Amino acid sequence: MPRSEPARGMRDFLPEDVRRREYVIGKIKAVYERYGFEPLETPAVENLETLLGKYGDEGNKLIFKILKRGEHEATGQADLALRYDLTVPLARVVAQHQAKLPRLFKRYQIQPVWRADRPARGRFREFYQCDVDSLGSTSPAIEAELCAAVADAMTELGFSDFVIRINHRNLLTALLDAAGIDAALHGSVLVALDKLDKVGPDGVAAEVAERGVGSDACTKLLSFFKAGASEPGAGLDDDPYTELERLEGGVADQELGRAACANLRAILSLTEGTRAAKRMRLDPSLARGLSYYTGAIMEVNVADLAGSLGGGGRYDNLVGMFSGQEIPACGFSLGLERILVVMSERGMFPPTLASAPADVLVAMFSASAAADAIRVADQLRASGLRVFVYPDADKIGKQIKYADAQHIPYVAIVGDEEIKAGTVTVKDLAAQTQQTYPQSAAGPTIAEALTRRG
Repeated sequence: MPRSEPARGMRDFLPEDVRRREYVIGKIKAVYERYGFEPLETPAVENLETLLGKYGDEGNKLIFKILKRGEHEATGQADLALRYDLTVPLARVVAQHQAKLPRLFKRYQIQPVWRADRPARGRFREFYQCDVDSLGSTSPAIEAELCAAVADAMTELGFSDFVIRINHRNLLTALLDAAGIDAALHGSVLVALDKLDKVGPDGVAAEVAERGVGSDACTKLLSFFKAGASEPGAGLDDDPYTELERLEGGVADQELGRAACANLRAILSLTEGTRAAKRMRLDPSLARGLSYYTGAIMEVNVADLAGSLGGGGRYDNLVGMFSGQEIPACGFSLGLERILVVMSERGMFPPTLASAPADVLVAMFSASAAADAIRVADQLRASGLRVFVYPDADKIGKQIKYADAQHIPYVAIVGDEEIKAGTVTVKDLAAQTQQTYPQSAAGPTIAEALTRRG
């Protein structure tokens, strides 16, 4: 007998799950559109060569490869892959359709991605990303606006305890240089450093030692990072400028580091006056493992979840890999699955989302009354109501019990007397009352009552 559960790391979504997902997506989409971002969709499958080499060595291992098909199947080789993220496909689209797109292109994309990762709490092999990106400008206003949009989305979803951590890849490079770490080891050390909020300073120290970094260099490197606690944001100054001044002193003799600090100062300044202003935290330990980042990097965190609810940064060189023409770009991605996990655990969803599949159930008394029941249902739907027609002739008590179990608030009864009189009897299950109306008036009456209930 075939297994009844989905593949590990994949999930089925029952009606209540889908309603919650659509609620969160709707909130995020509305915020993105308020900021002038346009929708984009790309295929689930990309050419393997499109994805390889864009995410670093560890990322390459997590790509879901698709074996060649047909006569080439026996080779065991792969030529396609499931989409790993939404950023690389965006870069490919911009390179391909550049003539059709505006010079300043702002897009949002909400679609699933796949990673051959080990499943854990809030981490799945198939999951949705809610991306927002701006292409065509190097202005720090881009990063500031992305942080503001993310702050708006988080606030409208009901989060009040999130922080947006920000850092700069060039500042990290300068700090690694200042610690005396060889440039050839920078990439692998950043991968280890990106785990600081998960494994702590001792875990990072052990990992960078395995990668060939000496103890003195490791100690000096970790001295730059005050935020080594298990909760991201712990140990960070509420005033990010204080932390920025401390780091500026550490890289004062490095031009690359000074320029990165100036860029961060500009971004922080531009977020003032937005909902992001009080949420911004400068965190020099933030690394973000993806290799295509070139400038500022960001993550959004809440206290009770190891890891982030989303992140992003500037990637000015990625589009050029496909087009040969450099196009500056910056983006932010919110992770839908992790947001859903935290919101569910905290009870943040409106009670109405756990509600009924319909507003009204039309009861069926006999097979001969089916046509009348369907006609009444059609009239009710014309008033904007969601209507469930009970398909079998059954005892009225059983049909009412079914409606109550499904949280359907009203039952419309169309019996012989109602058919003859052109009326419908409406039973309010919550109030345990019923009243008879002309069939043309039942829909508007129920719709008005639902509006009053909110």
